[in-house]
Amino acid sequence: MFTQLQNPLSLVARLLLAVLFLPAGIAKLTGFEGTVGYITSVGLPAPTLAAAAALILEIVGGIALIIGLGTRFASLALAFFTLVASFIFHAYWAVPAGQAYVTQLLFFKNIAVAGGLMALAAFGAGGWSLDARRSAGA
Repeated sequence: MFTQLQNPLSLVARLLLAVLFLPAGIAKLTGFEGTVGYITSVGLPAPTLAAAAALILEIVGGIALIIGLGTRFASLALAFFTLVASFIFHAYWAVPAGQAYVTQLLFFKNIAVAGGLMALAAFGAGGWSLDARRSAGA
């Protein structure tokens, strides 16, 4: 039964993961100065460069997941980005107790997202993707 569901489930997984990254990247683009300010507030060096890199990764990576092109690479890049961002922006162990609960939820949500991205990297985009079409044509 699950063999028959592999392609549709892979597509849904890619779309659900992309729904996190593509809108976030677009929001960083449309609110670039705010993004730079937020990155500056945590003390990262080169906040303008970091904001530009993040929005490019989120937009290009999100589109890659949607169309299933370069899925394994995009998934690994987004997983690494998500893990790094989690430790920098959702350090629940370093915030006041009143903020710890929500920050901890965001941290572990990101850890789970990174796990889903790694599974996608391990197993690929599925048959309903441009990656599969390229493999079939090779």
